[in-house]
Amino acid sequence: MKALFSVYLSLIALIATGQQATRLIVRGDDMGYSHSGNEALIECYKGGIQKTIEVIVPSPWFPEAVKMLQEHPNVDVGVHLTLTSEWDNVKWRPLTKAASLTDENGYFRPMIWPNPNYPGKALLENHWDIRDIEAEFRAQIEMAKRLIPQVSHISSHMWCTEMTPEVKAMAKRLAKEYQIDIDLDELGVTMVRYDGPSGTPKEKIASFLSALSKLEPGKTYMFLDHPSHDDPELRAIHHIGYENVAVDRAGVTQLFLSPEVRKFLSDKHIELISYADLRSRP
Repeated sequence: MKALFSVYLSLIALIATGQQATRLIVRGDDMGYSHSGNEALIECYKGGIQKTIEVIVPSPWFPEAVKMLQEHPNVDVGVHLTLTSEWDNVKWRPLTKAASLTDENGYFRPMIWPNPNYPGKALLENHWDIRDIEAEFRAQIEMAKRLIPQVSHISSHMWCTEMTPEVKAMAKRLAKEYQIDIDLDELGVTMVRYDGPSGTPKEKIASFLSALSKLEPGKTYMFLDHPSHDDPELRAIHHIGYENVAVDRAGVTQLFLSPEVRKFLSDKHIELISYADLRSRP
């Protein structure tokens, strides 16, 4: 009741001043890559500011993710299309044969773009076939829609849909075909990033609040990050160049659950929405 009353007061204040609300999508990415990530993502939806969750369909903890998302049918879900398996100690494979998308062991390659830490192993450094990519994207979308009824859109893990103009156009076509086309660029949604250092939880909160203070009334923004917990499982998940995964992503969980952040959003009349909300709002 207190939360509803607070929202009511905020709306009254906006009407009284003639000010348009600022809208913000807070998106949590990579559901399915770990049990730790799954738990944190649901926690940040239930008790925090996150309204949208992106799920990696071929990931090892996808079955658990499905159960959790089915238990929370109101959470907005995106199919986080993926062509990579970037972690050194945990891997996943495509749902399809997709021979041109895999390494010698049958796993997705670790990177999309060339990376000096993984020389010669990026997808773009090898002979890939766009027909394999389309078949794989279709399989991921169809499995997600079959198991998770509230899927509303697609998104891109490690920006794989941006690897070439042809892949981008194909992903757009599939989104339309499967009726999950919520295109943030077309809708004028602006990406928000940390405005300052983000190495510690305290820095993350301060830099996030700094970014929020610069948002303009009447516009819609999107912020994404990857909440998880600092636990033994996540301490074993890393790749060259990103070794502090557990500490870093636990800080995101603290940010998304922060009472200070929630109060700031309320005081600044920033409305939290999801991708799905964009379907019915101008």
